[in-house]
Amino acid sequence: MDIKIEKKKGLRPKHYGYMVIGFIVLFMGWKIAFGNSASTFRTEKEKLSIAQVSFGKFDDYITINGNVAPISTIYMDAYEGGRVTEKLIEEGAMVKKGDIILKLENRSLYEQILASENNLALKQNDLRSTKLTFDSRQVEGRKDLVNAKYELQKLQRNFEQNKTLYEDELISKEEYLTSKENYELAQKQFDIVKIQTDQDNVLRNTSLKELDEDLARMKKTLSMVYERIDHLNVRAPADGQLGFLDAEIGQSIQQGQRIGQVNVLTDYKIEASIDEHYIDRVKRDLTAVIERNGTEYELRLRKVYPEVRNGKFKVDLVFVDKKPETIRAGQSYNLKLQLGASNEAVLLPKGSFFQSTGGQWIFVVDASGEVAWRRPIRIGKQNSRYYELIEGLEAGEQVITSSYDSFGEAEKIILK
Repeated sequence: MDIKIEKKKGLRPKHYGYMVIGFIVLFMGWKIAFGNSASTFRTEKEKLSIAQVSFGKFDDYITINGNVAPISTIYMDAYEGGRVTEKLIEEGAMVKKGDIILKLENRSLYEQILASENNLALKQNDLRSTKLTFDSRQVEGRKDLVNAKYELQKLQRNFEQNKTLYEDELISKEEYLTSKENYELAQKQFDIVKIQTDQDNVLRNTSLKELDEDLARMKKTLSMVYERIDHLNVRAPADGQLGFLDAEIGQSIQQGQRIGQVNVLTDYKIEASIDEHYIDRVKRDLTAVIERNGTEYELRLRKVYPEVRNGKFKVDLVFVDKKPETIRAGQSYNLKLQLGASNEAVLLPKGSFFQSTGGQWIFVVDASGEVAWRRPIRIGKQNSRYYELIEGLEAGEQVITSSYDSFGEAEKIILK
């Protein structure tokens, strides 16, 4: 009797071999079809900017934009506070140095003047009284000195006579000694009166000198207060144009408050901002050129401001010789600022690719014009049109200069 043999269910060893072979075939097919997709990007050639690398003269300059400004601006700050009572000149008007622009009123300042005048009058009265007192004492001292000297001479003469008579035994010893003692007393009294008189003279000279100095200081203080009164008239600090005036009749102005400015229009300067990338190369006395109506005007870089704000720093430039006849404050000009001497170099046209690569690599189109390959490069200086190429490219090669933002990590670009 035959026995029916049932087929075993599940995978057999040979099945594993078939599966491995199938996986290998699938992997190879995927590799062939999609193996280069991660490093290849396809795009239409018309959507790209393609430029040719060339060899020629590299002008080491940058193009910057600047605004015309007065050669100098003088700010007007209030020396004294007060209320505006009169406005004599409006914004934009031409002024001469010393012209009164505003008149202010300050009642507390008037009160200070009255107090200073009263103090000065009192000090002058005190000085007069002191002088009279010292003069009186001086006269009395001189009288006392004259009397003491007269008394001394009289008693001295009497003593000398009695001394002779005593030696001749014509008078008594007691009378001689009395005349001697009287003479010696008169001598001491004279010395005392003389010392007192000398001291009074010294005291008089010292005290009067100090009082004179105090009086001079008070007069100077009063004159300064009068100057403060004059400062209530706000005057133009220089010849020029009144740029702005922040004051109206009735407005209260604080001491030190900025109320306006005068633009000196004897000459002009150009204020410009430059990318901080060039801060190490921009120095004083560099030259720049602007073109206006077919005429070039040369400028000199006069000042570099060290502070960097929002990735830019400021510079001031002045005209070397002539300037445009129609120049006005506020006008905008494009300038070519020369950073160094011109030289022969491989020139790479500027483009948006730099923002994506930082100038470290670029896509180079091959001879067929259908494929572009990524290639490392090294860039030197730059101006408004070209990069100076140090290495990586040769004159005549074609490169993609438009933005690479959509290329991702591609190493190869297929140009349709």
